[in-house]
Amino acid sequence: MKYVIGIDLGTSSVKTLLVDQNGDIKGEASAAYPLIHERPGYSEQNPEEWVTGTISCLKQLFQESGVSPEDIDGVSYSGQMHGLVLLDADNNVLRNAILWNDTRTTAECREIEQKLGDQLLSITKNAALEGFTLPKILWVQKHEPELFAKAAKFVLPKDYLRYRMTGRVEMEISDAAGTLLLNVAEGQWSEEVAGAFGLPAGFCPPIVGSTEATGTVLPEFAQLSGLSTSTKVFGGGADNACGAVGAGIVQKGDALSSIGTSGVVLTYEEDKNKDFAGKVHFFNHAHPGAFYAMGVTLAAGYSLSWFKDSLAPELSFNEFLEPVATIAPGSDGLLFTPYLVGERTPHADSVIRGSFIGLSGTHRREHMARAVMEGITFSLAESLELFRQAGIAVDRVISIGGGAKNPVWLQMQADIFGTPVVSLKNEQGPAMGAAMMAAVGSGWFRSLKDCAEQFIDYVATYEPIPANVETYSRLFKLYQQVYSATRVLNEGLQQFRG
Repeated sequence: MKYVIGIDLGTSSVKTLLVDQNGDIKGEASAAYPLIHERPGYSEQNPEEWVTGTISCLKQLFQESGVSPEDIDGVSYSGQMHGLVLLDADNNVLRNAILWNDTRTTAECREIEQKLGDQLLSITKNAALEGFTLPKILWVQKHEPELFAKAAKFVLPKDYLRYRMTGRVEMEISDAAGTLLLNVAEGQWSEEVAGAFGLPAGFCPPIVGSTEATGTVLPEFAQLSGLSTSTKVFGGGADNACGAVGAGIVQKGDALSSIGTSGVVLTYEEDKNKDFAGKVHFFNHAHPGAFYAMGVTLAAGYSLSWFKDSLAPELSFNEFLEPVATIAPGSDGLLFTPYLVGERTPHADSVIRGSFIGLSGTHRREHMARAVMEGITFSLAESLELFRQAGIAVDRVISIGGGAKNPVWLQMQADIFGTPVVSLKNEQGPAMGAAMMAAVGSGWFRSLKDCAEQFIDYVATYEPIPANVETYSRLFKLYQQVYSATRVLNEGLQQFRG
């Protein structure tokens, strides 16, 4: 039996998955590493932590599984997006990586908008947000000029890890799409954008595909990790692209609903000319020639965690949510907007905050809990509505994360989305997507679509209930009015916030 390894390089930990040719998981290991917060709004990491954590996980996989290194056909990656790793001419790291959740770059975002104008959306397909990579590059250029003068190139987190494994400095395309330096439709670095900000020639490394071979394991890395020097290494993908692949979002008509701390709605697309006017993200997919549109709710699962921890920290989530099934759709006239930390889609607004609308003395905790769940799902539905307005058909939604662990919430998603919702038998997320890329790259399958048919099983389908769909359709129209009705109030309240 042959195997592949998927490496998911996350924000707080790295996870590795050992998968056989049937798609069965034969081992997994994870290792945590710290975040560095030197000042409010700063979020950094030492790239060496990614390397040592990965080595530790690989050693554990071999020790616990008993699999021979020679039986590992390939390795691939999922990576946290947007993080800036600056390298000098000898490929040495110049400073800590600046991560996706670092918010110091608001001024640089405005500079990008002013300098590029309409070109920003026409070339990169995305608005300038603090999380993206180009604003971080400009921040270092402005605030650390002596250090930036030594910078020869940049990479993203998982691409740095791949360099340490193979000795090749390259950027994988689905991750490159999140830098604001890529012409997304053409899949090439934009000379116009790089030139506008005086970035040196060669600053953007060569682009590779997600299932493209990028060399084999270096002898020194093989000695440390237990891998064989004959093991092939493949490009991998951005964490959202890998999460989509791992959930089977590799064909038109499928969409992903992921409810973690934040929430993501993502759909597969093959038309490179789709125009969302920057209201949703539009990135290159891991599947060659494909793309994905993505909307984000900043406080999805976080809203429910906040509510439970505030009112009933002693209860488990199952205990807390059990009474919700007794409450009818609409929560007896109660609405909740999940803007606890601002919002991303469709309102890129850092000032807006959440609201309960319609609260009365007859409402109990279970009404409020259901309203929170409905509000999170309404927020995700706003992204789906933008997809549909752009002509993207959504025939079914694959639900993962916290929203897929509760049958009431799965049915609620089907009713609010007006689309069948499917849950996975074995949810492994981006690490499985990375393993699938290694499987395709190793020649086990012709495409990610073929691999998904073998590797991914679905356990249940929730069909929309017509009466609930009608109720939620009317309620959704009211939900969409809350943002504009409370925006000015929240601006006024900002002076009183700590």
